Amino acid sequence: MQAPVLFRPTFHLAFQAISALGLAATFHGALAAPAGAVATTTANAPANAVSYRTVNIDGVNVFYREAGPANAPTLLLLHGFPTSSQMFRNLIPQLADRYRVIAPDYPGYGQSDMPPMGEFTYSFDNLAKVIDKFTVAVGARRYALYVQDYGAPVGFRLAAAHPERVTAIVVQNGNAYDEGLDNEFWKPIKVWWTDKSEANTAKQRPILELAATKWQYTEGVRDVRRISPDAWMLDQAYLDRPGNKEIQLALLHDYGSNPPHYPAWQAYFRKHQPPMLIAWGKNDKIFPAAGAHPYLRDLPKAELHLLDTGHFALEEESATIGALMRDFLGRTLKPGM
Repeated sequence: MQAPVLFRPTFHLAFQAISALGLAATFHGALAAPAGAVATTTANAPANAVSYRTVNIDGVNVFYREAGPANAPTLLLLHGFPTSSQMFRNLIPQLADRYRVIAPDYPGYGQSDMPPMGEFTYSFDNLAKVIDKFTVAVGARRYALYVQDYGAPVGFRLAAAHPERVTAIVVQNGNAYDEGLDNEFWKPIKVWWTDKSEANTAKQRPILELAATKWQYTEGVRDVRRISPDAWMLDQAYLDRPGNKEIQLALLHDYGSNPPHYPAWQAYFRKHQPPMLIAWGKNDKIFPAAGAHPYLRDLPKAELHLLDTGHFALEEESATIGALMRDFLGRTLKPGM
């Protein structure tokens, strides 16, 4: 297994970052740096300083952010759609003094490789396999999970397959119950799951455009002036890479493979009773609060907090969620976990 390497931005990458902020029109090439790129680090970096690394998993370079002591309990942060580990940029420094925090980008997202559709299967089963191998490659033998949106079906596959590895779970607008998909947002998508016609596929394409990406960040927030436009512009720049929208459509269609797993995930909750903190943006129009409450049926000791914000709750409630996690994990995780 190839050892993780530090990530070094190139001039070309810097140009693409400018593109992501709306200062240039298009990308020219892949965003990920070469797998062998190495950066210099300062010996006196603060304890919560973030390193940017890649590790090769079956020929795919997986980018990840890492911070915190190598011997501390590990937190594995799994991002949602259409973003990347950048969604955790404000959370990681709040936790890295106590924990080893690791946040990967899935293949096809962020700075990880984006293999062509014919060379990689873009499914939740396969993303979970990649992240499973990723945890082994970076030496994360046991970990607490943070799952949001797409991170939930990836993380819950890992937890159900390896319950002995999961020390705790933080759920932020990530679904495992039918009630969480019983809303207007999912109705046309459910039709598409059963009838993948060109007409139904065309109806899903607008979710990949800038207006929808911005909507995911701004809908349901208390004060849109507190939400950085850099976040949705960066996500949209990744979406606009040639070939990426077809990848996203493949995964959105494969999201239909997740509800059949719900009974198994719920059985895992009931049997293993993993400590769980639920910090949920209650104004989310994609995963509404109706999907948060059912966790308590199977995990009566879970801690539920409904926050007055939207889908990407960390944009407005990073400090609140960070404080909740420090308290919860401080009571839950012991040295060596």
